[in-house]
Amino acid sequence: MAARGGGPSVGRRRGSTVAPGARELEDLLTRLGLEPWDIARTGEIAAKDLGLHTWRREASDRARWITALAEHPSLIQRPIITADDGTAVVARTDAAVRSVLSPTPRSGHA
Repeated sequence: MAARGGGPSVGRRRGSTVAPGARELEDLLTRLGLEPWDIARTGEIAAKDLGLHTWRREASDRARWITALAEHPSLIQRPIITADDGTAVVARTDAAVRSVLSPTPRSGHA
């Protein structure tokens, strides 16, 4: 899907109907510059059932968090917008959405 105004092409996935795998989550977290606990919806029933509020938020626990998000996609913050240029953002605000969809000036093209 191309953004209006010549912005980057963005990817679309329907909410939690198609669960991302651990590898895809790793890639997404890298693009976002976030850790798995940063995109976890800890108020969800599944989060409470898993006891996420008691889990450590340290590098050694990262794989555990990613596995939980992959197995329970309802725990992933949304919407998350990904663009073909490598940009990704948790689009909870209008400003976050605009940051991905707005065309960025390219060198030599003002």
